[in-house]
Parts: sequence; structure tokens; C-alpha cells
Amino acid sequence: MKEDRPRLNDEINEAQVRVIKPDNSHEITTSDRALQLAEQYNLDLVEIAPDARPPVCKIIDFGKYQYEKKKKEKEAKKKQHTVTVKELRFRPNTDDHDLEFKTRHAREFLESGDKVKASVQFRGRDMLYTEKGELVLLKLAKALEDVSKVESKPNLEGRRMIMILTPLK
Repeated sequence: MKEDRPRLNDEINEAQVRVIKPDNSHEITTSDRALQLAEQYNLDLVEIAPDARPPVCKIIDFGKYQYEKKKKEKEAKKKQHTVTVKELRFRPNTDDHDLEFKTRHAREFLESGDKVKASVQFRGRDMLYTEKGELVLLKLAKALEDVSKVESKPNLEGRRMIMILTPLK
């Protein structure tokens, strides 16, 4: 028996089961009687709620059931959107033009629904000027406030100051 599919026909070995017939009527009966009913309809007996007391079984075409289930899963997968994080790196003495250029890229990322992780890398004596790095990140946040909000404010982690921006949508 596979674990990723429900039990069907002879695999169901419960004493009592609730059977849902093709006309949506239901009754509580033995699993043998339920199997006979399924054979009368030329369909399969499929256990759809094994944890219920008594377990719920449905008389359906199993192949069609599997097809419908896969179709629903595929449709649900289509609708979900994975959020990716794009990273922009700066230095504490980043020039205004460079900042504007990277801000345009950040705007594109945010408009396409991605998060932006902006980081300022400090090297050597740059650690004395952490406030310059924070100013760079705050300028970026100010320039992008119409399309994003700050998820995490600038904070220093080792030799990097990191800020995360998320799209407004």
C-alpha cells in the first residue's frame, strides 16, 4: 500500500464504515457490504476520512478522483507566489549617483514583488563611521517609501549593517 494515496477496496479492513454513495446518500454498514455496493455501481470504494469514527468511505471512480486531485494541486501551485530576496550592497562612502542608480534597481525589484536586502559593508577604519552607513540606508528607504516599507530597520551585524524592505502590495 502506498502512503500518499487513500486505502481503497480490499485495503479497507474496518468493521463498520460510513458509506457515501454516488447519489450522495450515506449509511453506516460493514466494510464487506460497502464493497458489495461499490461493485454494484462498478466503481471503487475509497476511504476519504480514515480518522473519523466510523471511517468515511466514498463510492467513486478512483482514477477520476486522482486526476481531479492532481488538477486542484496544480492550480493551487500556479496561484502561489514565491518571494525572493534581492540584495544590494553599499559602502559607507557610496556616491549620490551610485545610490540613485541602485535605488532604481531596488524600485524595479520591489515593483515586481521581491524583497530587497540593503547592506553596507564596513572595512578597516570604516567601522568608525557606522553612522555614515546608516545614513546611506535611510536615504535609500526615504527614496523608496512610495513603493516599500521597512521590514527591519538598519542594524549592525558584525562588519555589515543590514536593512530589509518589503513591497507595499
